[in-house]
Amino acid sequence: MDLLEKVGSELQSRYTYADIDAFFAALDISTINVDSTNTNSKRVYAKAVLSCVTEAVLLQVASELDIIPHTPIVAPIGLPKNWEGTKDFRLFISHISKHKARATKLKQALARYGISGFVAHEDIQPTLSWQDEIERALQTMDALVAVRTPGFSASIWTQQEIGYALGRGAMVISFKMGEDPTGFIGKHQALPHRDRSAEEIAEEIDKLLAADPRTEARLLEAKASA
Repeated sequence: MDLLEKVGSELQSRYTYADIDAFFAALDISTINVDSTNTNSKRVYAKAVLSCVTEAVLLQVASELDIIPHTPIVAPIGLPKNWEGTKDFRLFISHISKHKARATKLKQALARYGISGFVAHEDIQPTLSWQDEIERALQTMDALVAVRTPGFSASIWTQQEIGYALGRGAMVISFKMGEDPTGFIGKHQALPHRDRSAEEIAEEIDKLLAADPRTEARLLEAKASA
């Protein structure tokens, strides 16, 4: 709460409402559920927006504002259930619940490349805390692919997932399925759908992971263990 207060005060002293919105957009933090016209305090507005984000995203914001030193996010011990006991490459598949079937189909197609996808709406068992499992997956993933179907950027959860990945310095691949990438990842070219099958998209994702220095060695290790 103290950090949230410091961040809110800092944003109030530095920026206009429009600048604060631009700052949040650059970090892929959604403001859709908070109406700035309902308050005359930029501090209160900023705190309301940031009260919905994860601790990791709040730390990233504080770091960007130089309130705290820039430090990497260290993943704690603990894997989500579907990644326990496997040496496969761990790929977090960020998606909105409406299109979970597409995310699941992509996960199935990626399996042949030694890539184990995490699809929240499929991989979390009913007896487990879904938010804890998502956080474990984000903390231990090797990379993230964003399945950008219409409505993706309006989801607070998907925006937090991308922000978490960027805060960790993880590779983020945007898969364009009706929506362009926004925020920091908007500067990178998205992977187009072009009516290709899940198998064809999976093949291209495998090539992208193999070509990136952040994921190349880990992918090779996963394939050697298969």
